[in-house]
Amino acid sequence: MKKYLAYAALAALAFAAPAQAQTVSAGTYTVEGTNLDGSAYSGTATITLTSETTCVIEWKTGDTTSEGICMLHEDAFAAGYVLDDAVGLIVYKVKDGGVLEGSWTITGKDGAGMEKLTLQQ
Repeated sequence: MKKYLAYAALAALAFAAPAQAQTVSAGTYTVEGTNLDGSAYSGTATITLTSETTCVIEWKTGDTTSEGICMLHEDAFAAGYVLDDAVGLIVYKVKDGGVLEGSWTITGKDGAGMEKLTLQQ
């Protein structure tokens, strides 16, 4: 149920947002991040565009795979995802050169993690 609520909420935001020039590229990104406890993780994220402002995203970090939907609004890029039985949210700032820097959290947990995505060339 949480999964569908997260998808529905982000889908509603996507339809409400005005069309913007796409500044996030489809492709595979290198992931560097810190967990809620401060430990580091790394992996890849694949972004597949579904419109000028929306996409799907899949992270592979270690043995963990999670999927979600994402949207772009001006220089903010947000994604909602499901990890096990929890719903997560990450908000990135779009930087030059195919870099996304963001902060994330997950339901039922205190704090926030950090994450950087860099588009692979």
